[in-house]
Amino acid sequence: MKSIKLHVAALCACLAAPAMAAAEYPDRPIRLVVPYAVGGTTDIIARVVGNKLGERLGQSVIIENRPGAGGNIGSAYAAKQPADGYTLVMAVESSHAVNPNVYARSSYDPVKDFAPISNLADVPNVLVVNPTLPARDLASFLQLLKANPDKYAFGSSGNGGLSHMNGELFLKTTGTRMLHVPYKGLGPALNDLVAGQVQVVFDNIPSSYPLIQGERLRPLAVAARQRLKVLPDVPTYAEAGLPAMNNPSWFGLAAPAGVPEPVLDKLNQAVRAALADPDTVAAIERQGAVPSPMSREEFGALIAKSNQHWQSVVADIKFEKMQ
Repeated sequence: MKSIKLHVAALCACLAAPAMAAAEYPDRPIRLVVPYAVGGTTDIIARVVGNKLGERLGQSVIIENRPGAGGNIGSAYAAKQPADGYTLVMAVESSHAVNPNVYARSSYDPVKDFAPISNLADVPNVLVVNPTLPARDLASFLQLLKANPDKYAFGSSGNGGLSHMNGELFLKTTGTRMLHVPYKGLGPALNDLVAGQVQVVFDNIPSSYPLIQGERLRPLAVAARQRLKVLPDVPTYAEAGLPAMNNPSWFGLAAPAGVPEPVLDKLNQAVRAALADPDTVAAIERQGAVPSPMSREEFGALIAKSNQHWQSVVADIKFEKMQ
């Protein structure tokens, strides 16, 4: 009888442990790993949301940038951290959907190695061209490309990056041809675009918008569910007749796999509260992005669906996977 009581007590203690962990969580600062450099879109969104998340949880959220290999280094590092909720990672389309499909070997599984928490924001992609290019809209741009195959070049953040893949998807979808010029990041690519060394970049709004405002770049189309407040005169790809390109990039939050469910629920609730804050919404929208909180299940489904999409694209364009 005594043995049975001990087993029952032990079982009750095990069942109560996750609830107690969630009740006490967090009792120290939280690290948020950003697998990209300071100042990029991922970093900006992480800092905006991280500040409010810390306020909601009552602990500091410390941003830790671990850039390299297109997001692979920081993501792989985060996947191997203790599953206690004190290390989080920015899980974005480039690192958690594109990379695993363009590298022959990946040091992490974007689905199995992470516990999804929530999407944070959708960041519209934008097709920008040098203003000297004789095309003022997408239709005239396509006419120009079809009349001059391989005459023009598009720059990207590097081989296999999201900007490169979006460019390849554009060429495949439209049946056009351009030369691809890879750079070590979108910053150098945009510099050369402004200088006229390349004519096109498939970028995201936050980094291109200041150059668009200054009329140093011309936007032709955006990947967004509707026209953007900051670019009301620029049509979406869907409006311009290219619905296959009309997918904004997602920027979310995840933890190493194995974090207790109650802790993940608490984080999801805190994210939703942070993204309901008017100051947070305004800060995200100033980047040209759109707050997009989700349930844990919805975000997990988005990651899985996006992986399937890019797996199909990589196979369709016959991209040679990188080592």
